[in-house]
Amino acid sequence: MAKTGTTTQGLRAAIERSGYYPALVAEAVEAAVGGEPIASYLVHQETTFDANEVRRHVTVLVLTANRFIVSHTDEQNADTSSPTPYATTSTESVKLGRISSVVLSRVVANPESYTPGTLPREVVLTIGWGAVSRIDLEPAACGDPNCEADHGYTGNSTADDLSLRVSEAGDGPETVRQALAFAQALSEATAATR
Repeated sequence: MAKTGTTTQGLRAAIERSGYYPALVAEAVEAAVGGEPIASYLVHQETTFDANEVRRHVTVLVLTANRFIVSHTDEQNADTSSPTPYATTSTESVKLGRISSVVLSRVVANPESYTPGTLPREVVLTIGWGAVSRIDLEPAACGDPNCEADHGYTGNSTADDLSLRVSEAGDGPETVRQALAFAQALSEATAATR
């Protein structure tokens, strides 16, 4: 479930509608936002199945005039470190000028008959600001199949701080629209800070 909008009351209502520890999530997000006016937000709940357990996760993205705030909340079952179930909530505040990329990938059905304005089947929003990078390495080689020399490694580094997938089938068409709206607001805000 994802919701987007532009007010503090709307953000609180979207968090409450997600039904996922709303008091905990709202307190963490509101503390991170402080008194800044909200330009846009997106609340996305995801349920995953891990062996015999169901795990829930909520991501809240908030855009203000100066910052991008991301909050993650996960629930954990009782384990050796805690005899009772618990939740972890984290928030990160990023200055808009630090955001290096906003990537929006769209998946559309029947691209040969695509009509502008048609809703994608799914979207993946990937945002990079340099906090997390993924490095993929592999042994380098030359064109000689008989060469046994060590040519070192080759690879690439990818900024991959946040990736959020929203699909029409899993989340509904309104959620896809909301993700598109948030991505556009964030893209415009980062372009304005350059």
